[in-house]
Parts: sequence; C-alpha cells; structure tokens
Amino acid sequence: MKKAIVSVLLTAALLTSGMSVMAEEDTIKIGALFNLTGGQASIDTPSYQGFKLKADEINAAGGINGRMIEVVSYDGKTDQATCANNAKKMIDVDNCVVISGFSDSNYALAAGAITQEKQVPFVITGATLPDLCEQIGDYSFMIPFGDDTCAYAAAEYAYAELGTKCYLLIDQSMEFTKTLAECFQERFEELGGEIVATDNYMNGDPDFSAQIDKFTNNDGGAEFMFFSGVPDDAGPLVLQYRDKGVELPIVSGDGFDTPLIAEVAGDQAHDVYVSTHCSYTNEAENIQNFVAAYTEAYGTAPENAFAGLGYDAMDLIGQALATVEDPTDTAAIKDAIEATTEFKGVTGTISYTADSHKPDKTASILELSDGEFHFVTEE
Repeated sequence: MKKAIVSVLLTAALLTSGMSVMAEEDTIKIGALFNLTGGQASIDTPSYQGFKLKADEINAAGGINGRMIEVVSYDGKTDQATCANNAKKMIDVDNCVVISGFSDSNYALAAGAITQEKQVPFVITGATLPDLCEQIGDYSFMIPFGDDTCAYAAAEYAYAELGTKCYLLIDQSMEFTKTLAECFQERFEELGGEIVATDNYMNGDPDFSAQIDKFTNNDGGAEFMFFSGVPDDAGPLVLQYRDKGVELPIVSGDGFDTPLIAEVAGDQAHDVYVSTHCSYTNEAENIQNFVAAYTEAYGTAPENAFAGLGYDAMDLIGQALATVEDPTDTAAIKDAIEATTEFKGVTGTISYTADSHKPDKTASILELSDGEFHFVTEE
C-alpha cells in the first residue's frame, strides 16, 4: 500500500514538473526594468505601462509564434546599483532573453554593463545620451532619438520664436542634463544666439534661491531660460522661479515632459516649452489607437511621451522575436533587432544598422498651458 502511494506521489510530481517545464517553454521571458519609485518614476511608470500594454495586446492576439510573452518586472528604484543587480537577476535567475527599460542614461549604463557582459539584448526605452549604445556595446538599442536631436530642436524653436538671448541652468549631476545643455548651447550659438548667463545646481537640491537671486540681480538681458533638468526637479524649478517673479519663457528637453510640473507649480506652470518624442494630438491612426488603448487600460490618457516609447519598445521586440527560429538564442534576437528597418511606432519611425543603434527621428515641441501639454510644432 505504501509503495502504491509513493508511486502515485512520484507520478504526480513528475507530471507537475513536466507541466512546469512545458509552461516555461511556452513563454518568452522579457525583462521590464524601470524606475517605478524615486525621481524617475513620473516618466518610467508611464513607460512601463505602455510596455506592458503592448505585451498584453500581443498575448491577446495569440503571442509570438504560439508562445506567450511573460513580462518579468523589477523596480530599479532610481538607484544605479539596484538597476545593475536587477538586470543580473533577470538574466541569471529569471532567464529573460531581452531586457528593456529606463528613461535616463545613468541607469541604462548601469544595467547595460550587465546585459552586454551576458550578451543579452537591451532595448532602451527613453534614455537619450547620443553615444549610449557605443558606451554599452553592440547588444544595446535605443528607441528614442539622442539628446542632440532633442536639444537642437529646442534651440531652433527658441531662436525662431522666443528670442536670441538665453539664460542656461544646468543640473551637473547627470550625463543626460550635461549633454543636453551642451548640445543646446552648440546649436543655439550656431544659429546666432547668445548664452548671456549660465548657472548650475545638483539634482535633488530643495532650494534654488541662490541661483534665482543671482539671476534676478543680473539677468544679462535674457529673453528666455533653458533649464537642463530631470523630472523630479522640474516642478520645484518652475515654481520657485515663478514665485520670485521670473516670468520669462522656460524651455527644456524631454526630462521636463512630466505631469509633475503642473502638479507642483499649479497656475505658475505657464510659458513652459518642452522638446520631446511625440504629440498625442497627432491624428495618425496608430497614435490614436494607442491613446485609446492606454486610456482604457489605465483610466487615464498617456501622461507623457515615455508611455509611447515603452509601447514602441515592446512592439519592436515582438516583431523581431517573430522572425527568430529559437527565442532563447540571444545572439539571433540581437541580429533580428538590428535588422529592423522602417518600424513605424507611436513615437516615430525606427531603423537600425550594424553601425548605428540610435534611430534618426524628429522631435515635437509642446507647450504646457492650463495644466496640459499641447502640440506646437515638429522640428
């Protein structure tokens, strides 16, 4: 009797084990590594939601060659060490064959060191350092344009519409903000503009009184201001400069594409212009379909362009995976992503070559008014 019971238990265990193996073989594990808490949360959370939305759509349509996508998600917590550790866990423990995420280059670089070492494709959703993929290696791909495109568009719009004299404020703690400011100044001066004053701060500074007082004592004749900053500083910067009576237009890059400005600065959030990845007022069918699906899934319209970037990342990964015979072959997946040409996403058209894993895309200029971003033009 005991032998019979043991036999039944062993059989059941083997069946359960087999079902588990089969279930794992029937899925493709893709890592979603975003900073869902901390200073990057206001742009990474919409990006993750866009990414997950597209994965759900792919699964609802039957998956990829009959296999379902399993999104393995961890919070990078806006901490570089945590991002690197989670990337390692996704590969070594969870067996993810692709990892995607991040809207800032500091965190992408931390995780990218791991993905490159492990030879696992890394599709970066929103980080924009122009040479990011060169720094990480050939297994990395950017969904967005580079900081040069973003900053050049901001400079061209500002010079044409806002003035020829600019006050430049730079967050010196981030590669993104330093590069964005450098590219903006380069293009603005090429056009004939003048940087009449420059000042610095560090991400997370709670009080900008010293910078503001210095500016109000001698603004150098500035006609507008360019703030090179990241999301968690955007609202306090706008609010504090406005509270001190500075009413000049404020221009920035995609780090300011965050609802935090309106939430923190309220009625003071006016005359703010942002160069970013797309506008959801574009009537293109794929963009409006995305807006409708995102709104239905999350009960709110896409908060910023990073939602669309996350959606495009998963879409592009899915299309590449569909061409791969073995979805566990990371080298083949890397080659399939690299072969992407004329991918038409929510945030623009993407093509890669062996020499460039950064797409050539246009930037949209948005104006923040009445608490919402409105499309102005495309540069």
